[in-house]
Amino acid sequence: MSTTPVTRAVVIVNPHGLHARPAERLARTAMQYKSRIEVLCRNERIDAKSILLLLTMGATKGTELIIEADGEDAEQAVDALAKLIDSGFVEEHKPAQGK
Repeated sequence: MSTTPVTRAVVIVNPHGLHARPAERLARTAMQYKSRIEVLCRNERIDAKSILLLLTMGATKGTELIIEADGEDAEQAVDALAKLIDSGFVEEHKPAQGK
């Protein structure tokens, strides 16, 4: 039985692009799902569960990515990753205590 992959286009909106912290959050979120999840950037296809590979994309602000997932929880995985990217990884900007 073959399934059709779930895909969604997203744009990196955070000012510093997909640097170490957002890449780690993206990979950690992707690892929560059983589906095969890939990110397409330019003409590259990257495993979304690999922090190192995500960093090699060099995705700066304004870069369009396609999230593609195939598996039993593909829809949920794409939704979660798209939401994280669309938010600009906002949770990483927590104010320091005492300021």
